[in-house]
Amino acid sequence: MLRLDAIDRRILSALRADGRLTMNELGEKVGLSASPCWTRVKRLEAAGLIAGYVALLDHAALGLPDTVFVEITLNRHDDHALEVFGASLARIPEVIEAHLVTGEYDYLVKVAVAGTRDYERFLRERLYRIEGIRHTRSTFALRAMKQSIGVDPLEIP
Repeated sequence: MLRLDAIDRRILSALRADGRLTMNELGEKVGLSASPCWTRVKRLEAAGLIAGYVALLDHAALGLPDTVFVEITLNRHDDHALEVFGASLARIPEVIEAHLVTGEYDYLVKVAVAGTRDYERFLRERLYRIEGIRHTRSTFALRAMKQSIGVDPLEIP
């Protein structure tokens, strides 16, 4: 694992807040010139600390204002069943996140939909067509109290 110094943490924090910064802008924020800043960013990318760069989309503006958390229990839990189910979830466009979890159910899935009718469509046309589901339980989010793309490296010990 790459050992991070204070400048590395500032670089990661700044890019987490705005991945579109130029090297000059990033360097100004962290106290480096563009060239050593670029070298550090490339080292952080190569070490896997920066997994990629994305644009964060507003689901409501895309016509998908509702978020639903779905708890899913499978009939079987062997490696093949988990692999097939996980791959099927990954192909569903409304699925924002899918996690294999411990506890009373097997998966926790976050879904973006346009409302209750759209969620019913999602269940009938997408989710329930995947074989192996024993039980689901759904919870509609009323509002997000916090949304973050990741942990701020300046805030962790």
